[in-house]
Amino acid sequence: MKRSCLFIGFALLLSGFAHAAEKPVIRIGARVFTEQTILAELTAQYLRTKGYDVRVTGGLGSNLARSAQESGQLDLIWEYTGVSLVNYNHVDEKLDSAQTFERVKTLDAKKGLVWLSPSKFSNTYALALPKKIADQYPQINTISDLSSVLKDEVKDKHIVALDTEFANRSDGLIGMVKQYDMNLNRESIRQMDAGLVYTALRNGQVFAGLVYTTDGRLNAFQLKLLEDDKHYFPDYTAAPVIRQEYLNAHPDLAAQLKPLAELLDDTTMRALNARVDVDHDSPSVVAADFLREHPLHPVSQDNKEKQ
Repeated sequence: MKRSCLFIGFALLLSGFAHAAEKPVIRIGARVFTEQTILAELTAQYLRTKGYDVRVTGGLGSNLARSAQESGQLDLIWEYTGVSLVNYNHVDEKLDSAQTFERVKTLDAKKGLVWLSPSKFSNTYALALPKKIADQYPQINTISDLSSVLKDEVKDKHIVALDTEFANRSDGLIGMVKQYDMNLNRESIRQMDAGLVYTALRNGQVFAGLVYTTDGRLNAFQLKLLEDDKHYFPDYTAAPVIRQEYLNAHPDLAAQLKPLAELLDDTTMRALNARVDVDHDSPSVVAADFLREHPLHPVSQDNKEKQ
């Protein structure tokens, strides 16, 4: 009897190891900012409930993450359409959201990368005003409005804060100044770390500043977003991008990730980002809370029959 029990126990142990070994490994990459960390955590925690063995590599630069995926070192990354269009595929043509998605989908397919169903949010650039300035200048609602005020009040040398990368890119400050005919020069621009732009806006140290449309600090700091009325900034809709080879081996992944992507819109991402950047909660806790509040587990056939 003892031998039989030992044999059964050993068999069950081996069965457990075999089951664990059967879990498909998926390697997810995340770039070095809050939103990417949250997206990676959401995806990792969700896919673990689907039986995946998830490995996350965070803190990556854009080019490093992309090259790692193209070389097969990473399987999945949440990517932004504008980053792929401009940075990776070097397309300067102005396209709307749908056109941008279709273009990058086609271009990246040639590199063995598949764009899955997109989210409902776009983390693009915008210019914003501090609350005090917005109250003082209610007529400023668009970037064109801001440009007019900067011209009319040139003697006041209103300061605009920009992150260093945007300020020095040809498709950044230079193009924006040209398209909007803005009166900005070295004296009226302050280059700084992206995070410090929000601090300067909150403290009323600048007239306007460059921000990101899904940043959690927009609401927390009561910043007013200005409409990009000449459509200068590219669309940056986020979507999971997977290697074609991996998707071929795990074709259910596209359908599994679609409901997660569809839950994420601008308002939702601002709230999630704010919990990390403003409330200082950990991304793993924020992701766990969100998935608990928005269960994505499919209803089993037995449950369907009972309902």
